[in-house]
Amino acid sequence: MLMSIPSPSSGSFDLGPITLRMYGLMIAFGVIAAVWLMGKRFVTIGINPDHASGIAMWSVPAGIVGARLYHVITDWRRFQGNWSEAVQIWKGGLGILGGIVFGVLAAITYCKKNELDIRKVLDAVTPAIPLAQCIGRWGNYFNQELYGRPTDLPWGLEIREQKRPIEYISESNFHPTFLYESIWNLLVVFALIKISKLDKVAKGLLIGVYFSLYSIGRLWIEALRIDEASKFAGLRINLWVFMVVLITSALIVLLTTKQQPKTSTSD
Repeated sequence: MLMSIPSPSSGSFDLGPITLRMYGLMIAFGVIAAVWLMGKRFVTIGINPDHASGIAMWSVPAGIVGARLYHVITDWRRFQGNWSEAVQIWKGGLGILGGIVFGVLAAITYCKKNELDIRKVLDAVTPAIPLAQCIGRWGNYFNQELYGRPTDLPWGLEIREQKRPIEYISESNFHPTFLYESIWNLLVVFALIKISKLDKVAKGLLIGVYFSLYSIGRLWIEALRIDEASKFAGLRINLWVFMVVLITSALIVLLTTKQQPKTSTSD
């Protein structure tokens, strides 16, 4: 019987003279999977699948910048006196919400430049976002970061002593929040694909549904996490942010659905 998830032996490995970090590799694998899914979905709606790699070329760099910027802004105290660490993304620290926003804006810019239907493209691209997150989250496992409270559950994650907060130094197993989010994101992928196949789905609806579903999962996961984070009124900043995102995206879904043209029938 599985009593815990073992900690990784290392967060990197050497390939000849090159050191490869698993954190970066997981992000790269996530991007590859996302491009593959985008291409498959583009074919089904009559868009050249080559645009999948084109969008990735715009969205990935923008997403990395946005993700790091969000992390630095929301945890700015961590970088005081040592701002050079703000660009050291290989050590971890990417705020996914900032990455998604910047990535989507870059995708919209690409669509305008190439005269593509923005809402049609976003509907095709949206399921690829949580797929990339599902895989990319495993980078946190290899970095031994962003885990939850101590737990006795059989799937508790072993954390090395040097990676534990001082107040939990005597604990060994913690909630594997990276795994929870990875599974949640995979479920979101399936939900979005299922919704996209329904009849009379409003164009542009999926991006709002994605933000709503993802926010629900993150609110639960954020409540479990114990890593140091900036707070407001006693709550982690991310909790406030995702509450706002959930409310806003739910309203967008509602408005998008109401604006869907109704088909008229004649007797």
